[in-house]
Amino acid sequence: MKIDPKSSGDLSAQIATAIKDAIVSGVLNIDERLPSEAELADHFQVSRPTVREALKRLAAQALIRTQRGASGGAFVNRLSFEDAYAQQITTSTLLLSMNEVSFETACEARYALERACAPLSADRRTADHLATMRAEIFRQSQPGLTDEAFCASDVAFHRALVDGAANPVLSYQLAGAVEAMQPLMNIITFTARDRAQIVDLHSEIADAIENCDGAAAITGLTDLENETLRLAQNVFAARSAKS
Repeated sequence: MKIDPKSSGDLSAQIATAIKDAIVSGVLNIDERLPSEAELADHFQVSRPTVREALKRLAAQALIRTQRGASGGAFVNRLSFEDAYAQQITTSTLLLSMNEVSFETACEARYALERACAPLSADRRTADHLATMRAEIFRQSQPGLTDEAFCASDVAFHRALVDGAANPVLSYQLAGAVEAMQPLMNIITFTARDRAQIVDLHSEIADAIENCDGAAAITGLTDLENETLRLAQNVFAARSAKS
């Protein structure tokens, strides 16, 4: 593990990257104990506070865990897809909120990925996944539901559809799309949308999933994408007219 002490880059970030690369390459194995702070400081020729900051960076990424006591220290973590969800969501949210990705691009990516899940979900969804979808559709149809609650229900509906595919890689990839992109899309379009139409489209998708009809679920998602884009275009046009 090496760093460039003459580089203008943050030394703690360099150390974190060097250790992360060692983990990814298999030089450091799962559950293996890292050298002590003193040993790492000596190895990288930096101060212990710099090493400590690097370890904090790795812990924030769930790549290592720390244990106290005589047998404690920093250990390589066994990272799961669930552990990585939060980081995926945060990164996607930042990219969208900072306008690094346009609404149209985010919408295209999100629905393309979700359509990839639809046939798998139609084949593999459990009764629990289907029950969640139905429960969220019922919730969305309640007249007193707040906009915030409707948006949360919208996310839960699509999360159940994605998880119904029973593919952790797809679920991870769509964590950012559904739980980051979807809320931001809702913020933009909620003032213009017809809730009844959204409920009808969700019902169409849930019916297809229940009937093991992946093609019909894809059609429903395409219709929902088109409606989302139409609503966004109306909102953006209204904003332009006011400015």
